[in-house]
Amino acid sequence: MLFSLFGLLRTDPLAFFWVLISTCVALIVAITVHEFSHGFMANTFGDPTAKRSGRLSLNPMAHLDPLGTIMLFIAGFGWGKPVPVNPYYLRNGARTGMALVSLAGPVSNLLCAAIFGVFARTIPPPFSDLFYYIVLYNIILAIFNLVPLPPLDGFKILLGIVPEETARNISRIERYGPAILIIVIMLDRFTGLGLFWGILRLPVNLFSNLFLGETLF
Repeated sequence: MLFSLFGLLRTDPLAFFWVLISTCVALIVAITVHEFSHGFMANTFGDPTAKRSGRLSLNPMAHLDPLGTIMLFIAGFGWGKPVPVNPYYLRNGARTGMALVSLAGPVSNLLCAAIFGVFARTIPPPFSDLFYYIVLYNIILAIFNLVPLPPLDGFKILLGIVPEETARNISRIERYGPAILIIVIMLDRFTGLGLFWGILRLPVNLFSNLFLGETLF
């Protein structure tokens, strides 16, 4: 997404670097909140794996995934380092428990966007711009992760709500999920089709109107 702003570097370098700083801070906040929430929910439901692995932390370095972060800069979509969860420890059962743990990430991002949306609408520039980007990336991370493709949260949520036999059949594509996801994103981004992002744009704008009072895209 920042590639589209390189023209700003020539016309207004100060504004470009402020956008760069705001974007980096927003990414750190969104990814950290998202991954911490997975670990927190898993620990709450009886699985201490994330806590033992040092992932029940608000330290960003525990959660940032290099490829996922780069993808956020390039395409506006990305992810953090997966939080280790042992579904058989979860009190709600393996499938239901994993669905709830997975849902915690996107929900936490939307709650974070709602909170920072208040600051974005009440604090004057340039600091309101920082909060604007925090809202933006929290919404994008939440909506993107609800896509029902592995390894995203939406896939585990889907496995938790469909019948068990259907879940077993669907889970067979899990090993191919990351490759499929990257191909879909790259085709959407570099062929100009815009179908994938066109679908996600609708809920992103819905929440941006709700939290910021304006359409983001």
